[in-house]
Amino acid sequence: MRELLLDLRARDEYAYCMDNDFKTDVEVDALGLLCPLPVLRARKRLIAMDPGQVLCLRTDDPAAIIDVPHFCNEQGYDLLGNGETGGALRFYIRK
Repeated sequence: MRELLLDLRARDEYAYCMDNDFKTDVEVDALGLLCPLPVLRARKRLIAMDPGQVLCLRTDDPAAIIDVPHFCNEQGYDLLGNGETGGALRFYIRK
């Protein structure tokens, strides 16, 4: 797992974002949900989106820091960045 995270951090297109600078088309609130529900909610919304649109996933699931990058890598989505605000993680995913 550690190697996966280090590999993701090394990729040029993967950027950690501490500010909400991304224009998002869809926001998914998965606060209070635990693995695998945040990823499943994001997947359901991403399927219905057009290519190029950006989804913001908000979650407080500690496993999301591993699950979301893995999901994006496996499904071919671009993880544009992530951040944390008030205990909630945010992930920006482009279809």
